[in-house]
Amino acid sequence: MKNQKLPNATAVLIMGILSLLMCFCYCTGFIFGIVGLVLAKSDMKKYRENPDAYTNYQALSIGRILSIIGLILNLLVIAIMIIAISYVGFDILQHPELLEERMSHLK
Repeated sequence: MKNQKLPNATAVLIMGILSLLMCFCYCTGFIFGIVGLVLAKSDMKKYRENPDAYTNYQALSIGRILSIIGLILNLLVIAIMIIAISYVGFDILQHPELLEERMSHLK
């Protein structure tokens, strides 16, 4: 039997990279990380059932790791955004001059 590639390994790798790149763009990387982990789970199950039949498990595991790192970074960015909004207020964040005035009081 000829070795074949895992069907979602490339997609998982791309989702992992996108989750890292998009973590600072309104946390859209969170979505890519979740999709990458879901796809990785199904392919890992296929690989565990018959490891000799597939060749690109390394790409799958790298994509899975990148998705996990991307999710963690996205959660940190969300936490920082929540702390910033609760500390200075949402209205001040929308007006740069009010934000600058607030920050000068903190010094």
